[in-house]
Parts: sequence; structure tokens; C-alpha cells
Amino acid sequence: MTTPQDIIRPDVLAMTSYPVADSTGLIKLDAMENPYSLPADLAKRLGAHLAGVTLNRYPAPRPADLLSKIKRKMQLPDACDVLLGNGSDELISMMSVACSKPGAKVVAPVPGFVMYEMSAKFAHLDFIGVPLKADFTLDADALIAAVEEHEPALVYLAYPNNPTGTLYDDTDMARVIDAARKSLVVIDEAYQPFAGKSWMPRAAEFDNVVVMRTVSKLGLAGIRLGYMAGRPSWIMQFDKVRPPYNINVLTQATADFLLDHLDVLDAQAADLRAQRAALAREVAALPGMTVFPSAGNFLLVRVPDAAVAFETLLTSRVLIKNVSKMHPLLVNCVRLTVGTAEENAHMVAALKKLAPN
Repeated sequence: MTTPQDIIRPDVLAMTSYPVADSTGLIKLDAMENPYSLPADLAKRLGAHLAGVTLNRYPAPRPADLLSKIKRKMQLPDACDVLLGNGSDELISMMSVACSKPGAKVVAPVPGFVMYEMSAKFAHLDFIGVPLKADFTLDADALIAAVEEHEPALVYLAYPNNPTGTLYDDTDMARVIDAARKSLVVIDEAYQPFAGKSWMPRAAEFDNVVVMRTVSKLGLAGIRLGYMAGRPSWIMQFDKVRPPYNINVLTQATADFLLDHLDVLDAQAADLRAQRAALAREVAALPGMTVFPSAGNFLLVRVPDAAVAFETLLTSRVLIKNVSKMHPLLVNCVRLTVGTAEENAHMVAALKKLAPN
């Protein structure tokens, strides 16, 4: 009798699947989602718009009108082409597959987004993680040394970084880009709505850079849409490994509709930036808590005991992310998503229970 152990790759058998916690009945502040839904009138109009979608036909593989609207509304450089993915995860997977030559490598700062390493391993690419400095800033010298030693196919720079929230120094970023002349540098701007800065306007300036974004953090996590901009020579090659019809018709229609209402999503992002600042001040004032600077819609916080903090908040019906075991630099760290004012107040009240008596 054949079993999975007979067929599945040994490294896959040894892996665990991407963890997604059950949030039923909880205040969900573990996944960097926008806590706000669409205004009722806009949601109603979107529903009417989606009612007219043709569900019995395959979606356009490269929807020209949507691609053009994304370039225009998101102010992408005219010289760039755009590739769509089922979230940023699929774009990362496409690049891994396309670059999977024997001996090819991926370099990225760690701790960082786990899918850089996972996708590399799935595609049989070697992953080299370069530790950040103790304050979670970029160790540009170490990263450049790794790039020069390994000559990787891909170098990831998250701007800002997850789970640390760090917005790397632009001079350091430029140094890495310049050193990685034999690599493609992928600047991941998943949290750009909260960062206030972007490399997207310069995406066409370099012959070894693409810039990747997602609409997930902007408030549309449920539609799973990521996009990548870069010189046509890169986009054309990655498009070859894109699964056919990878962006479904409902996602395409939703994105097309809401790109005409970015003011609503931008206002929500502005509110979350203000909530982030307030939450950082309140948490930093609690005994034993260290809040690290964040340019995302989350805070990385070092607490006396991350496991105790996670369980204490869970008993208060607040779900956060315990990242303390992701990397040695993250010892006793938890990640708090910025929620509504009410959600944040509930979370701070729960954190106060950690204070020594």
C-alpha cells in the first residue's frame, strides 16, 4: 500500500503547514488585517457590480484594463510592466520557480517574511538568511558580503519589514541594490499604505529591481491580489510561470471597482497610522514592555514572557502573534496588529494584566 511517506519529498514531510490560528469569537489582531469593512453604501454598490460578473467563463489571464488602472491609480512608472498574483505569496512563488536553476540561491534579512524562505525551499533554491542588527535595522555590510559571496538569484528587501516593522535606511538599500548587480532585488512593499515612503517611483530606474505590493493591508485581504512592477524584460519572464487564469473574475471585478474609491481605503489607512502612534505610546508606558519603531500596521513588542503574554491576551479574547520562536533576535517578542480604537483599548487592558503585582 502506497503512503504519503513513499511519494512526498522528505523535506516537505518534515515541514509544518503555514499556521493560521482559529479566531472564532476573538478580537483578531494577529494577521495585520485592516479592521474596517467598507461603508454600507459602497458595499451595496460593490455587490451590484459583482452581480453582473460572468461566472461561467474563465477570467482574462492578463486583464489589460485592470492592469492599466493599477498603473494609473497606484502611480506606477510608465516604463514598468505589471504582473498580478493571487496575493504576494504567489508572486514570490513565481519568482522562485522561474529562478530555480541548479545551485541558485536566495538571500534575505532575517527575521523576515517566512514565505521568502518557504518558497525558496519549495523550488529547491538555497536560502541564506542574514541577521538584522539587534535593534532590527539592516546590517547592510553583512548583507552585501552575503550577496558578494553567494551571488544569489534573488535578494529580498521588505520595506517595511515584517515582523519587525523596520523601514530600512534608503542609503543602505541603495548600497545593496548596487552590490547585487548579478541578482534581482525584490523590494516588498506590502505595508506601503502605512510607511509614508516608497521605492515604486524608482522601479524603472534599475535593471535589477522589481517592486512588489499587495492590496491585502489596504483593506482587501479577502480578495487576494498582489502586483509587481518592473522593467518589461523581468515581468515577461515571470509571466511565463504564472498559473493560467490565476486572478479570478470576482477579484478582478472587486479591484476594478474599488480602485475608483481609493479615498475610502486611504482614509482608513490614515486612521490606522494615527491608531498605531497612540497604541505605541500606551504599550510603551506599561512596565516591562519595549516597543520597536514600526512603519507597518503592527507593533513588535518585547515582553517579559511571550508565551504568558499570548495566553493572557487569549483569555481576554484577544488574538495576537507570538513570534518569539521565529528567530533568536525575537526572543520574548509578540506582534500586535493595530486595530480600531476599541480593539486597541481592549488589547491594552489585557496587556496591563501582565504588570507585576
